[in-house]
Amino acid sequence: MSLHIGDLAPDFSIDTSMGPIRFHQWAADSWVFFFSHPADFTPVCTTEMGRTAQLAPEFAKRHTKPLGLSTDTAAAHLKWIGDVNATQATHVEFPIIADPGLEVARLYDMIHSSQSATEAVRSVFIIDPDKKIRLTLTYPMNVGRNFDEILRVIDALQLADAKKVATPADWRPGNKVIIPLSVTDDMAKERYPQGWEAPRPYLRLIDLQ
Repeated sequence: MSLHIGDLAPDFSIDTSMGPIRFHQWAADSWVFFFSHPADFTPVCTTEMGRTAQLAPEFAKRHTKPLGLSTDTAAAHLKWIGDVNATQATHVEFPIIADPGLEVARLYDMIHSSQSATEAVRSVFIIDPDKKIRLTLTYPMNVGRNFDEILRVIDALQLADAKKVATPADWRPGNKVIIPLSVTDDMAKERYPQGWEAPRPYLRLIDLQ
């Protein structure tokens, strides 16, 4: 199944390292950082699970719940979490989906046959409180994710929703943002009375600070 930005994230019921969940019910009114990894007890995955746990306060600030997945069992997850905690100096407190039957991995197109028939590639889905997919990323098995980028894009999506703006290349919180082309100058004058700079008519930059 191919999932696109704007699609409703498919619901499912599955076992995890923290017991059974029904995805939409578990997500409730939070954003979700849903990510897969190839296998437990592997080096890159261990660092990624550890980094996710270390960033728990950052995800919480963004009202975002992490949810991991691999095609191993819940029992294997629980054993592996001990290694993650010990080697990464953290404490994993988010669920990891147990998907040995590949049910969710196939539902979310995480199995790429040229890589493996049974292990998931490093997929990322950012899902909003309406259960809509807002971002997808796919990393190969041998490249760890950039967690600065994951947090940055959650910030950008949440700001865009709240302020009806777009964000430029390499945007960081506090930087200027873009007034979308769908907003006319007259509309912008009402919405942004502080004014903006426009190096081109189609490129209108505004400081929201």
